[in-house]
Amino acid sequence: MTQNIEPLAIETLGIEQMAQQLEQHPDYRVLRRLVPRQVFNTPAPGQQLRKGVVLDTETTGFDAVNDRVIELGMLVFEFDPVTGVIYRVTDVFDELEDPGFEIPPVSIAVHHITDAMVQGRRIDDARVAELMKNVDVVIAHNAAFDRPFVETRWPLFQQLNWACSIKDIDWREEGFGSAKLEYLLSTQGFFYEAHRAETDCWALLELLNQVLPQSQQTALLALLETLNQAQQKVYALGSPFETKDMLKARGYRWSAELRCWSRVVSGEKELKEELAWLKNRVYGERSARVEVESLGGKVRYSTREGHKEVVTL
Repeated sequence: MTQNIEPLAIETLGIEQMAQQLEQHPDYRVLRRLVPRQVFNTPAPGQQLRKGVVLDTETTGFDAVNDRVIELGMLVFEFDPVTGVIYRVTDVFDELEDPGFEIPPVSIAVHHITDAMVQGRRIDDARVAELMKNVDVVIAHNAAFDRPFVETRWPLFQQLNWACSIKDIDWREEGFGSAKLEYLLSTQGFFYEAHRAETDCWALLELLNQVLPQSQQTALLALLETLNQAQQKVYALGSPFETKDMLKARGYRWSAELRCWSRVVSGEKELKEELAWLKNRVYGERSARVEVESLGGKVRYSTREGHKEVVTL
């Protein structure tokens, strides 16, 4: 019996065979276009799963106070909180919104969303609220950018736990040279058209499903583990000027507004070690006072402050 195969299918099959041959050669790497998939794994009967959201925004600029969200993309998915295994996408959301003013050309050059595309459009607030019910974690690739924007537009996001797939996974420790989403996904053999909200969400979800080379756990599990670790932001109050390079090298960042260096640490052990380092290296064993801000999942990556207390070294 002769089976009829479309010419395009034959051509695609031939291309895939060539790609597989190239993959066997050490001088070549093959990238395949990312094809979004709704089902990753099948849960066992009665298995308890949690609800997560991968989120991305496109905006008129970088200032969450004066700029606006013009596109919101979200994928609602089910996962196992113990193993970090992703099972399926239950909802896909992507809508545009008119910011009420012209989109700057420099922003259009990045996401290609024009004034004509958003004219008269508004994101469905009720649908956003419905999708966020019973969500355990919202994940964004650079949550420090996306969270302030969506909290300004939809305050309900203030009550949710957030995680950042850039900051909450030690990509360098895992052997990667960059935390840029396009680069990370390319190391897994995929490419995609970046800088539109829904497309970036599919790319991030695929990345979270990958097993990290060093820790041998899914990227999602590595990220989820940080939600169970207490995070604190340490403010090196009144640090001597001559220690600025030392602080910067250790990962501290300067706030011109607060006129202070600060750094985020995870867990009580790391906090204790950091305070000892400050006392020894920065304050020269002299008595000093630093400020410690507690950052839970409902505060971190937002512009809101956590609980602060002064600690004497």
